[in-house]
Amino acid sequence: MSRDPVRPSSAPGVDLVVVGLGYVGLPLARAATAAGLRVAGLDRAPRVVEGLNAGRSHVDDITDAEVRAMRARGFEAVGRPEVIAGAAAVVTCVPTPLTAHGAPDLGAVRRAVDDIAAHLRPGTLVVLESTTYPGTTDEVVRPRLEVGGLRAGADFHLAFSPERIDPGNPAHGLENTPKVVGGITPDCAKAARALYERFVTRVVEARGTREAEMAKLLENTYRQVNIALVNEMAMFCRELGVDLWDAIRCAATKPFGFAPFHPGPGVGGHCIPVDPAYLSYKVRSLGIPFRFAELAQEINQRMPGHVVDRAAGLLNDAGKAVCGARVLLLGVTYKPDVSDRRESPALAVAERLRARGAALVYFDPHVPHWSVGGAPVERAGDYLAAAREADLTVLLQPHREIDPELLADRARLLFDTRGATAGHPRAVRL
Repeated sequence: MSRDPVRPSSAPGVDLVVVGLGYVGLPLARAATAAGLRVAGLDRAPRVVEGLNAGRSHVDDITDAEVRAMRARGFEAVGRPEVIAGAAAVVTCVPTPLTAHGAPDLGAVRRAVDDIAAHLRPGTLVVLESTTYPGTTDEVVRPRLEVGGLRAGADFHLAFSPERIDPGNPAHGLENTPKVVGGITPDCAKAARALYERFVTRVVEARGTREAEMAKLLENTYRQVNIALVNEMAMFCRELGVDLWDAIRCAATKPFGFAPFHPGPGVGGHCIPVDPAYLSYKVRSLGIPFRFAELAQEINQRMPGHVVDRAAGLLNDAGKAVCGARVLLLGVTYKPDVSDRRESPALAVAERLRARGAALVYFDPHVPHWSVGGAPVERAGDYLAAAREADLTVLLQPHREIDPELLADRARLLFDTRGATAGHPRAVRL
C-alpha cells in the first residue's frame, strides 16, 4: 500500500482527526493545525467540545489565544464520530487508567477504536498514542479495526506512537521532543513518520508496535524505580544524620553514570503511578514476577504515610497533638505550576491527616476548590498569613507563586517535602 496518509490540501475531508482532546490530544491538534494540516478533534465530553469551539482551553499548556488561533486555521471540535470517515489519519489519545483492582482499563481505547472501525476507509492511517502494555496495538486495536473486512497493513495503516507530553515543561513540547513510532509493517511505520514529520522535529522508528509500546513503559518505570530509591533513602537518612538533599547535590556533580532524582511525598500524574502497572500486568500474565517495579510502586505508595508520621512527630516535638492541630498544605497538584491533580499524593496526605483529627487548610494558586473524601477543604487566600497561623505548614508542591525563603521565615513550623528551602535553618526537610 503506497498511498500517502496525509492528503493534499485540495482533497475533501480533513487531514487528521485527534480522538481525545486532553493534555495529550489538544497539544497534538494544536501542533498539527499550526503546521497547516486540516484538523478536527473528537471528544465525548460536550463541555470540552463547546469550550474549544468557543475559544476556551481546558489544558494548562494551551492558552485561550492558541485555541482561537487553531479555530482561525479551521480546527473544529466535534462530538460525533462521523468526522472520521473523511479523515486521512486518525490519532487516538484517550485515557488509559487503572481499574479499582489495579488492572489496565482499556475501556476508552476500545470505545474509540470501535468508533474508528465504524467509519474506517481504505488508505487511512490509524495511530494509537494512549499508553498501554506491549501487544495492545496488535492484539486489541487491530482485531477491532478489522471487523469490517479491511486488513491492517494491506488496506489501512496501523501504528503506535507513545505520547511524551510533560505538562508545564517550558523547554520541551511536542514539536521539539523526539517522536517514537512503530508500525505493524514497515510501510505503516513510514506512514506514521510522514504524518509526524509535518510538525515534529525528529521522528524515531521502532522495530514494531511492541517496541514502541515498551519504550514508553520503560521510560516511566525507570523514573518510578529511581524515585523509589531516593524515597526509601529519605526514610532512614535522618536517623543516620545525613542530609540526603546535599548528598544528591554532590552525587549529581559526577559527569557520567548518575542522574539525580529527588524524594517527595509520593508520585503523581498519569505516568509514574500508572504506566509501570501496565507493564507489571502484562508480565504477570506470562507467569513471570516483575519484583523491581512492584517494589518501587510499594515504596512510593508508602510516602504519604511517611510524610504524615513525620508531621505528627514535628507537632509532638512542639508540644501539639495532631488531633485539633491546624495544618496548612501548600500545593495540592501533582507537579509544580500546573492545575493537574491526577494521582496527586496531596490527597493521600490530607486523608491521613484528617483521619488523625487535624483541621486542614490549603493554598494552591492553580486549584480554586479542593475536596477530600467529599468534604471541602478551607482555602487560604494568603499563604504567608496562613503559615503564621497554622500549627504546621507542609510544603507539598513548590509552585513558583510560593517563595520558600519567605515561607520559612514566616511559618510557625515548616515541613518541606520537596527540598525547596535549601537548608533554611527554620525549615525541616523530608
